[in-house]
Amino acid sequence: MPLSKRMTAEFLGTFWLVLGGCGSAVLAAAFPGVGIGLLGVSCAFGLTVLTMAYAIGHVSGCHLNPAVTVGLVAGGRAKVSDLVPYVIAQVAGGIAGAGVLYAIASGKPGFDLAGGFASNGYGDHSPGGYSLGSGFIAEIVMTFMFLMIILGATDARAPKGLAPVAIGLGLTLIHLVSIPVTNTSVNPARSTGPALVVGGWALKQLWLFWVAPLLGAAVAGIAYRALGSSKSELDEVTESSKTSSSPRPRSTSAREGSDRTAARRSA
Repeated sequence: MPLSKRMTAEFLGTFWLVLGGCGSAVLAAAFPGVGIGLLGVSCAFGLTVLTMAYAIGHVSGCHLNPAVTVGLVAGGRAKVSDLVPYVIAQVAGGIAGAGVLYAIASGKPGFDLAGGFASNGYGDHSPGGYSLGSGFIAEIVMTFMFLMIILGATDARAPKGLAPVAIGLGLTLIHLVSIPVTNTSVNPARSTGPALVVGGWALKQLWLFWVAPLLGAAVAGIAYRALGSSKSELDEVTESSKTSSSPRPRSTSAREGSDRTAARRSA
């Protein structure tokens, strides 16, 4: 698949992740009487990845996350040459998603960015008041586990066709655990879009939501590679198609039979 198409897919997928996930937090989490709350927001993030995995997984691999791309490169599943283009597309998609969400949310009388606009934070800007150290540990560990789920679910030895379900549910679980700590990032592109809209404190704290997820993802890629596999289901399908398209050499007995037939005909 041409790089331009894969970048477009990553842009659209990350756009949907931010619009759907952060949108659920900004527009629906505390809606009077029927707000979806922490559980609903967690499910929304998982559903964005699940739906996009089936929609664009066959186009770009559906990374939607600079940390995922880094982890896949470290795990031998993605090309180093794809890293920068993928990250650019993902960050652009995250910014676009946050921009559209702002255009929608700001249409309500009394809208105020002081509510955080689903930005990630620590200390005074952590939903539960958790410290910088707690946030750093949470983001590293949660991203590490997210990449282990992705690498394992897409392993050539894993059950076929179920990877999007496992990955989507994994992201849901991660949000259930860590929303109170940092509002859950595990994705620098998801953090960058809302931070640019909010500015101020969100931009000052954005560094953590790049450093920690990238570090956790890189360690996971190396760790999973050490478990004994760097081949994905996609790699297996590609190799299988190459094998099936190659001409099969005739066996020695078949060639000998043809030679004998030719000899009788010439006689």
